Amino acid sequence: MYLELDGLQLHYELIGGDAGKPLLVFLHEGLGCCAMWKDFPQRLCAATGCAGLVYDRQGYGLSSPMTAPRSIHYLHQYALVELPAVLRRLAPGREHIVVGHSDGGSIALIYAAGQPDGLRAAVTAAAHVFVEDITLEGIRTAVDAHAAGKLRGLARYHGDKTAQVFSAWADTWLAPPFKHWNIEYLLPAIACPVLALQGAGDQYGSGAQLDAIARGTPGARQLILPECGHSPHIEQAEATVQAMAAFIAPSVVAQQA
Repeated sequence: MYLELDGLQLHYELIGGDAGKPLLVFLHEGLGCCAMWKDFPQRLCAATGCAGLVYDRQGYGLSSPMTAPRSIHYLHQYALVELPAVLRRLAPGREHIVVGHSDGGSIALIYAAGQPDGLRAAVTAAAHVFVEDITLEGIRTAVDAHAAGKLRGLARYHGDKTAQVFSAWADTWLAPPFKHWNIEYLLPAIACPVLALQGAGDQYGSGAQLDAIARGTPGARQLILPECGHSPHIEQAEATVQAMAAFIAPSVVAQQA
């Protein structure tokens, strides 16, 4: 399905669930899209009884391509402009929980810091709140792999937008000014419950990301998953479903009370 928004088309998918429970809104990674979540959204919705909304941000997957160069503020743009517009159109007034991976996790935190109406909780996996050397090294490794033709599989998801998606991600994060990007100042403004997960072997971030989220966000919980890299929902899917479902359960009960 497609949403017409300011002259653009955004592709989205809906997952059935109990209309009396919060809507789970899934926010994909920096090279991701709906399809790259695999069956994780369906599994988490089934485990919680919640309905789900998965969508491709502008520039990704089946949505319209980017129409302007990406700036250092691109995550704020997605969090504070696009996401609220999508929710106003597809879930007006609906209680919801944001579930974000990597870039999507950072977007979830930025969005939550604005204390939007209806937000019950935020869940992140491999979110970044500042730029680490390990992050930049991981991206440089990905750039080398891309140049060697080892990431051709991305074309299955992004089609003729693949080169644009990859260069926008890599070039933005590797640009010298972006090294100073940091959203720790936003974290104390988050009023909803937060669960932050990360793989112990994440090649794009260290446990310092979780520590910063826990230190800056009132009451935030953190969980490190062993034998797991940057994608807990793929590499440790069952453990990730269980952890997220257990965290989401009190928000579901609170809404139904």
